[in-house]
Amino acid sequence: MGRPLLFSQLSIEEVFVSQQQPTYPLMPHATASWLVDSTALTFEQIAEFCGLHILEVQAMADDLAGAKYTGRDPVHSGELTQLEIERGQANPEYRLKMQRAPLSINRTKGPRYTPVSKRQDKPDGIAWILRHHPEISDAQIGKLIGTTRNTIAAIRDRSHWNISNINPKDPVTLGLCSQRELDSLVAKAAKRSGVEEEDHSDSRLGSDRDALIEELRAERQAQGRVAAEAAQEAEAAAWLAQRRAEGRSDS
Repeated sequence: MGRPLLFSQLSIEEVFVSQQQPTYPLMPHATASWLVDSTALTFEQIAEFCGLHILEVQAMADDLAGAKYTGRDPVHSGELTQLEIERGQANPEYRLKMQRAPLSINRTKGPRYTPVSKRQDKPDGIAWILRHHPEISDAQIGKLIGTTRNTIAAIRDRSHWNISNINPKDPVTLGLCSQRELDSLVAKAAKRSGVEEEDHSDSRLGSDRDALIEELRAERQAQGRVAAEAAQEAEAAAWLAQRRAEGRSDS
């Protein structure tokens, strides 16, 4: 009898992919906020561990982030240990290692939960889907965005009470769903309706992704400039205060 296989239930490709794909905390922004406030880790270490851009972490530290996050303790959740944090604090080049992969949360049946801060963006996302993907059914839109068929119908026939202020915007950019969820829904709707995907649809999705990337890059650059200006102002204020102190001591 030969030696038993170590990965009897996984193919070699699946094992390789699982080893290559990085694992990030369940709530990256909240975890980064806690690490910024509670540890002496560098911005690079926090950004790499949480899968964020370093400018996002710097904006959290400078209170310049557009959204405020309640810190989430990764030690309490088991994703980090205090010893691992101390290793990172002792060596700025040290890369934090995930101690326990976060449990994946499967969506349950029923409407999607949307944070209160984003609920006002739902009509804009619905209008965008109705304009760019009319093949998607009302039921699918309701499940993706977390809304009712009455609201979708009101936006479609322009009888919505706030129709004058509704501007179609990509629901991915608004944070109402992920790009993967939207692409999957578009593919299912096209297959169900018998519509063959054309080359221009792929280019349209590609242009949407490019536009989103450019928007995020511009936002990060703007945050970096704001952080740099704030640092310069703080340095100038400190220098001015020192000069004033020296002037009083001379007198």
